[in-house]
Amino acid sequence: MYRWSADGRMGGSSMKRSSTDEAAAAGEAAGRRGGAAADGGAPQGEPADRLEAHRTELTGYCYRMLGSAFEAEDAVQETMVRAWRSYDRFEGRSSLRSWLYRIATNVCLDLLKGSQRRARPMDLASPSSVDAPIGTGLPEATWIGPVPDQRVLASAGDPAETAVARESVRLAFISALQRLAPRQRAVLILREVLSWSASEVAELLGSSVASVNSALQRARATLAASGDGAADAPRQPLDEAQEALLRRYVDAFERFDMDALTAVLHEDSTLSMPPYALWLHGRGDILKWLLGPGGGCEGSRLVPVRANGRAAFGQYRADGTPWAIQVIEAADGRVTALQCFLDTERLFPLFGLPPRYDGPGVSSASAS
Repeated sequence: MYRWSADGRMGGSSMKRSSTDEAAAAGEAAGRRGGAAADGGAPQGEPADRLEAHRTELTGYCYRMLGSAFEAEDAVQETMVRAWRSYDRFEGRSSLRSWLYRIATNVCLDLLKGSQRRARPMDLASPSSVDAPIGTGLPEATWIGPVPDQRVLASAGDPAETAVARESVRLAFISALQRLAPRQRAVLILREVLSWSASEVAELLGSSVASVNSALQRARATLAASGDGAADAPRQPLDEAQEALLRRYVDAFERFDMDALTAVLHEDSTLSMPPYALWLHGRGDILKWLLGPGGGCEGSRLVPVRANGRAAFGQYRADGTPWAIQVIEAADGRVTALQCFLDTERLFPLFGLPPRYDGPGVSSASAS
């Protein structure tokens, strides 16, 4: 369980808007309010534990809003601190969950004021040629980043809801969400991912049902134009064929066997590598790149993790140093996308991966 010192959060960065002293004082006050009424007068537990129980779903919500695991955790941290400080003013006229979502929405809308839209490399430019220079990495705020499944997806629940939740954190869908105006984004997530009613969303946003319905229609139209809808065709958990495909991919990549990689990659597969804008389209170009500029990947080892509702791997180079988090997309029995995120200094700790690969016994808290 993660507690709320205002200068600490999962992943190791810090909140900028709340002081440690404020959080500590708020925690003491919350402890004294352990018997306060909420959720319609239901029996109380420790307020900190009641708030903490919502952390995972709030992180998932903030990640969909912001497109960054680190910003999402900061937003949830701020949400918890604000809730802690004002818990004595929570009168139970709405559920604790709804109240927390209202705070989280306001935090996210504040963070999105004046910020640029996060994207994937393929959202910004046409495919690169194999011999194009890799260029200079762009700032972190440019990119949508990966997120460990266990940070944003409940470990148990209704299978249909779990399937929708997994689809709604796909990198492509997160990218599509970033095309929406912030309030439209909130409306679509609350209505179509979390299944809130129009009246519930209107109350949360301090708006009208008509305004919410209008925002939802505009959001749907924008997503339809982008070609990525709101998880309306959820995938099932990995079956034996998909598991076998991933094993073949790992074997081919670790042996750096181009013939074997040819057999597992879709002919229209893509390779991207944030923070670089360069991306490749087509199996042929990916294999040429691996044999050329990407030759440093030879001898790599892949450690399984879970990210964005998909299979993923921590990639270590031959000397044991971290190189990338790979998020894998697959369809029709082939790998369709290799999404490689190179910010290993922040991402490997986020995924619970060790700083070096020391052999087959290496494991990750995120692996499944």
